Amino acid sequence: MSDTRQKLKTYQTYMDGKWVDAASGKTFETLDPYTGEAWARIPECDETDVNRAVEAAYRAFETGPWPSMTPTTRGKIMRRIGDLIAKHSEHLADIEVRDNGKLISEMAAQTRYMPEWFYYYGGLADKIQGAVVPVDRPEHFNYILREPVGVCAFITPWNSPLMLTSWKLAPALAAGCTVVIKPSEYTSASLLEFMRLVIEEADIPPGVVNVVTGYGAVAGEPLVKHPEVAKIAFTGGTATGARVNALAAQTFKKVSLELGGKSPNIVFDDCVLEDAVSGAISGIFAATGQTCIAGSRLLLQETIHDVFVEKLVAMAKQARLGDPSKSETQVGPVTTPPQYEKILSYIDIAKAEGCTCVLGGGPATKEESGGRYFVKPTIFTGVDNKMRIAQEEVFGPVLSVIKFSDEEDAVRIANEIAYGLGAGVWTQSVKRAHNMARRIKAGTVWVNTYRAVSAQAPFGGVKESGFGRERGHEGILEFLATKNVMINFSEEEHDPFAVAT
Repeated sequence: MSDTRQKLKTYQTYMDGKWVDAASGKTFETLDPYTGEAWARIPECDETDVNRAVEAAYRAFETGPWPSMTPTTRGKIMRRIGDLIAKHSEHLADIEVRDNGKLISEMAAQTRYMPEWFYYYGGLADKIQGAVVPVDRPEHFNYILREPVGVCAFITPWNSPLMLTSWKLAPALAAGCTVVIKPSEYTSASLLEFMRLVIEEADIPPGVVNVVTGYGAVAGEPLVKHPEVAKIAFTGGTATGARVNALAAQTFKKVSLELGGKSPNIVFDDCVLEDAVSGAISGIFAATGQTCIAGSRLLLQETIHDVFVEKLVAMAKQARLGDPSKSETQVGPVTTPPQYEKILSYIDIAKAEGCTCVLGGGPATKEESGGRYFVKPTIFTGVDNKMRIAQEEVFGPVLSVIKFSDEEDAVRIANEIAYGLGAGVWTQSVKRAHNMARRIKAGTVWVNTYRAVSAQAPFGGVKESGFGRERGHEGILEFLATKNVMINFSEEEHDPFAVAT
């Protein structure tokens, strides 16, 4: 074994309240996207491990203390989770940066805010209410219960692993469910650190939260197909989401999917120009474009197109590429080698389609970035909305600029897309802001801001961006089943052969 491999940090995975190796004993390496070098070994789980994790979650749900615990007690545990995250947020952010290469400024902001998801849903845990429903049979008393669906499987992506896990885990625990989490094989380390520093220390009963690490076909697919899993929550690409949905449908599981996007960031000529330029840049370059809500289509009203592009290029040109662990860095590396190659291929596609590259347009050298897998912030003008660069998700620092004439034209271009996740509108007209928000087909519309999040605000998409909602009150409903109870208190005898009406 080489000296490098001997220095790699070796993780175990977490099942039934215990740290365990994969049943096969296999591991795989996880890379630092900035250096391109391996830094840790992760257990390579397979169907045997999936069965073990799901069985632990099923036991915890059916016979463990979790389902009999009062919602108020669960809420206290969740507040404890929030406190532990706050205590370890700096370390968790550092691990995220090393594992996915995103900026420390972004990852630290996410981990600092993460406690809020658990505080919010911890407060909601004992406020899940049913209802008494008047029915057309006066001799019957009818009421509705909201009950946890059971064992939930989470499949999470590599771009913001802990935040996107928290969006699922917090409401699931508040609802009284148990869970098995399958993180991306590219970014498993931060979740395992989260289990060690937070879940284990919070004294959650064994089996309530379990982790299987490994590859999608070997670990993810058996998890989706497992008969004792009642609910799937998936965040990732649209093609994989379709596969997950098809497999889950075979056993009629409840499913929520947060998938891809090609979000329009729409700028009208009555905007505050400096704010809109800054918003356009943060919408696409701040996360190296590696976010499903990236404002990757910049729709500019033709009356301000040229001056806006000039200011946009001037500001984006100043972006500092470099080590994502340093606070002064503004653009980090691409997280995975396959994604790096994909982004470069789309840049070639845009050039072949006849777009004008006014900034970037290729990989950054090591001299420019200090590391590997960097793509220069890239801006294309002369883009037609029917081009592939405007229709397909790149998931990288590539911006397509599209002209529009008026409000009607902007709505048409914004909606002529397979996706419907997010959208931005920049205008000082209150009337226009409300009108655009109603007419754009997207799960979230930001006005004079972009990529703002809140624990109280629901999030999700329409069309090929998926279905279901995370965050907010709507988020907990995804983990609850509705049960109707009808009690007959009449002493009258009824004909057993009569049709009940």
